[in-house]
Amino acid sequence: MSTVTTVLLAEDDTGIAEPLSRALQREGHQVITAVDGPTALQHASDADVDLLVLDLGLPGMDGLDICRRVRKQRPELPVLMLTARTDEVDFVVGLDAGADDYVGKPFRLAELMARVRALLRRTNPDALEAGGVRMELSARRVLVDGAEVGLANKEFELLRVLLQRAGQVVSRDEIHRDVWRDPERKTSKTLDMHVSWLRRKIGGRHIATVRGVGFRFNVD
Repeated sequence: MSTVTTVLLAEDDTGIAEPLSRALQREGHQVITAVDGPTALQHASDADVDLLVLDLGLPGMDGLDICRRVRKQRPELPVLMLTARTDEVDFVVGLDAGADDYVGKPFRLAELMARVRALLRRTNPDALEAGGVRMELSARRVLVDGAEVGLANKEFELLRVLLQRAGQVVSRDEIHRDVWRDPERKTSKTLDMHVSWLRRKIGGRHIATVRGVGFRFNVD
C-alpha cells in the first residue's frame, strides 16, 4: 500500500462527487474519480487504490456487479457503497455483493467521512514498529527502545514513509512525493537535512543511505 491513501470515488453525480472529493483531499487522501462502471472497475484493479467509494447506480455497469468483480480481483479492498435506494433489501443485497459498508443518499458528509476513516483503520495499522522504533500514528508518538522522542511534523512523516517499507530501499523521488508532494524540492538539500535531524533523534544506525537511490530503514 502506498504511503498516501488513494480513494477511488465512483460517482457520476457531480453535485455529490465534487464536494466529497474535496473533503477527502482535505483529509490528505489522493482521489481518483470515475463517472461510469467500466472505468471504476478498471481503476479498482490498481493495487495503489486503498478504498473504493462506489455509487450503486453508475452508468455502463451496475454497482453490485462492480462490487462482485472487485471482490474476486481484490478481496482485501474495502468498499463503501452509496445508493439512493433505501429499501432494506437493497442494503442486504449490497452487503452480500461484498460491500463493507453502505450509506443511503442523501447523506451527511461528516457521517460519510467518519465511515471512510473507520474502513481505512481496518486495513491500515495504527502502529508501525521495526528495529526498536515504534510509531503510534493516531497519537503521533514515536518511541525508541521504549523512550518517547519528539519529532517535528516532516520528520514524523519521513519516518512513517521509511517504517512502512522497513528493510526496503525507498527512493528519493518517492519520499519527496509522499512527504513534501512538491517536485521542486527534488533538487534541494531539504531531504538530506531532515534525514540528518531524524538520525540524531532516533539513532544513526536505523537509517542507511543507499547511494544514488534513496534510504532504507534497517530492521536489525
